[in-house]
This record gives sequence, C-alpha cells and structure tokens, in this order.
Amino acid sequence: AHFRKDWQRFVKTWHNQPARKLRRRQQRAIKAKAVAPRPASGSLRPIVRCPTLKYNVKTRAGRGFSLSEVKEAGLTKLSAQSLGIAVDHRRRNRSEETFQKNVQILKEYQAKLIVFPRRAGKVKKGDSEDVSGATQNEFVMPVDKAPRLKARAITADEKKRSVRKMLAMELSNARLVGIREKSKQKKEEEAKNAALRKK
Repeated sequence: AHFRKDWQRFVKTWHNQPARKLRRRQQRAIKAKAVAPRPASGSLRPIVRCPTLKYNVKTRAGRGFSLSEVKEAGLTKLSAQSLGIAVDHRRRNRSEETFQKNVQILKEYQAKLIVFPRRAGKVKKGDSEDVSGATQNEFVMPVDKAPRLKARAITADEKKRSVRKMLAMELSNARLVGIREKSKQKKEEEAKNAALRKK
C-alpha cells in the first residue's frame, strides 16, 4: 500500500482572495487617478464577432480598429493612437455591417472627444478650446451585446422543409460548381463547332 503520498505539499489554498480583491480595486483607483481625465479602462476598442460557428452570434470588444476603418473615419494610424484609439494593423474587414458599425463608433467618439492642449493657454489645431466639461468615464464606449433570440414555436412551413436536405444540397452545389462550369463550357464549344460545320 502507498501511504507516503505527502499530500499536504500539494494542497493549494486561496485565503488571500479577499485581500487581493481589495488590492486590485485600490490599484484601479490609483490608475484612474493617474490617467485622469482619460478613461480608466484604456483605449477605445472596436466591436467584433467571436470566431467559429458556435460563437459567431456573439459580439465582444476587439483588439483594435482596422486600418481601413480608421481611414474611413478620416484619421491616420498615428493620429488615432494619439487620441486613445486602439489600432490593429492585422485585422481585416470581412463584413460590411461590422465595418460600418465601427466607423460609426469612431465618428461618435471624435464628436464627443475633448482634446486638452499640451500647454495651458496655447490652443493648437485639433485641440478643444473649452475643457471645463471634461469628465472621466470608467469605460470609453461600452460594447453593446447582441440581443439573445427568444425561443418560439416552429411554424408549419419550417416543419415541411428539411434543414438536413437543404444543407446537403448546398454542400453538393458548392462541390460541383467547377465540374458544372466545365461541362457548360464544353457544351458551348460543341454547339459552336457544330454551327461552324453547318456553314
């Protein structure tokens, strides 16, 4: 029998959790004070869809805005970063809807933004003249979660159709697109050759 396991060495406790929670909160407050009047949460982030078929109905905050979104909003990469906008040069826009939504976020942000002059009293181009209304927000512009679809009864029309058959047909169409195109071209060439022979 194995009695000498020395299990006490491998027990992990978490007695410091409440103190750690308090410490994290205090650190957030210190950071917010240090970056004031900038937002405490950091840079402005875009709305992106989660990857994979399972999660793509959900939206979340992304790493940064794509270069095309920044350009559409009338900014450059460096000017956007200097205004507290996160930029991700690797991101590609594959959805027109998300692209337009993120451009709209950037335009709204620019309209609400108050840019402090670097030196008090010396207002340069792009700086805000009146900075008295500046307040610190916890989040820059929170990401609105996509509303969840409520459960509903299946309609009679939906009962008639078979989703399995429909998907199988679409898969078959996608697989045979090249073969069908080739056979179509072959028939056209044969018809053209036959017309030439008749002449």
